Amino acid sequence: MKTSDIELLAQSITSGDRKAIANGITLVESTKEEDQALAEQLLSKLKTSTNDSIRIGISGPPGVGKSTFIEAIGHPVLETGECLAILAIDPSSSISGGSILGDKTRMESLSRSKNTFIRPSPSGGNLGGVNRSTRESISILEAAGYSVILIETVGVGQAETEVFEMTDIFLVLLSPGGGDELQGIKRGITELADILVVNKSDGNLLATSKSTVLDYKNALKLLKPRIKQWTIPILSCSALQKEGINEVWDQILELKNHLINTGQLKEKRQRQNEIWLKNKKKNLILAAIESDETLIDKLSQTKTTQWQEIKETSFLSDVIKKIKEKMK
Repeated sequence: MKTSDIELLAQSITSGDRKAIANGITLVESTKEEDQALAEQLLSKLKTSTNDSIRIGISGPPGVGKSTFIEAIGHPVLETGECLAILAIDPSSSISGGSILGDKTRMESLSRSKNTFIRPSPSGGNLGGVNRSTRESISILEAAGYSVILIETVGVGQAETEVFEMTDIFLVLLSPGGGDELQGIKRGITELADILVVNKSDGNLLATSKSTVLDYKNALKLLKPRIKQWTIPILSCSALQKEGINEVWDQILELKNHLINTGQLKEKRQRQNEIWLKNKKKNLILAAIESDETLIDKLSQTKTTQWQEIKETSFLSDVIKKIKEKMK
């Protein structure tokens, strides 16, 4: 892609062209130096987002049914006339670096909707539950007119900081009867979550689900929610049976209205932009290192050479010099 193509790509994205949107996200996800320069041009040409959209992060432990839940809640979203975009982040292998990217196959009915855009993306080894370019992808989707952005994260835990730093609402899914899970991750979850949902509340797990809801209600009594004047709701649903899904969406809409009416949504967006700029600087430094083959070769020397045999001061000075040259 050339610089001359960026203007046309930006126009196509703004008009809602699905192929252009996919190409734009691919461009911002690329780690190639020339693609990063083009991605910056593209983002600068797209209109800045307004508070009309809502960004929702969805997380939970493995096997909790995140993709099935998103497939279920997508329908009431579309019924309200919203345009829905889904960014599904898949973990990347630490061995091969690859990802399965199979979340879209579990959203069969949504993938057929003309008002839904689903994009599976690899985490690229990023530990924040998202990948390095998720925030840029959100900007592209909002410029294309998508009003509800769902971000399905890799997993749940203390590392899930980046996702709530780029979303307006953070929803956490839980499994019924997770006693060990409750003890192990409840602190991290309740510090982040705005809405808690116990999924798989059906069949033999129905009674267990009710018990789990009560456990979390008791656990939340001693903790202060992140959002002012908001009590964290603990709901139960069955994504498979599509029961309780409308109630979850109603809670999301209620929270959205609360954020708008209290001015907290505007504050959140401002804070998100500040964090985005900070992370962007960090990613530029990382990209400068990763794209420099000479530096990578020097770093690989540590596998066969002991640290004390390397002139650390000289080596680090060279790294800093290279980074400064890249940042000019």
